[in-house]
Amino acid sequence: MSRLKLDLHEVYNKGDLIDKALNDIITRAVDKKIDEIEIIPGKGSGQLKKKVIRFLEQKHIKKLYHRIDKDSKNFGRLFVYFRYK
Repeated sequence: MSRLKLDLHEVYNKGDLIDKALNDIITRAVDKKIDEIEIIPGKGSGQLKKKVIRFLEQKHIKKLYHRIDKDSKNFGRLFVYFRYK
């Protein structure tokens, strides 16, 4: 299984960089047919995690992946799963 990891701690307060990082990793996953992306928005106030989820729920992004899982043991982590034909 192939996977990518994106840690957003470095850009947590830079909205444009967050969107770019998310766009880049989704594009890379689709181009290389990666099965899973681990996104780490961190725990904090939860605002960054909400922003990531809002980004992933945009129609043009949502059609690219199969599903999202929130890590039940670590509030500051999300998984995005892809399925290819």
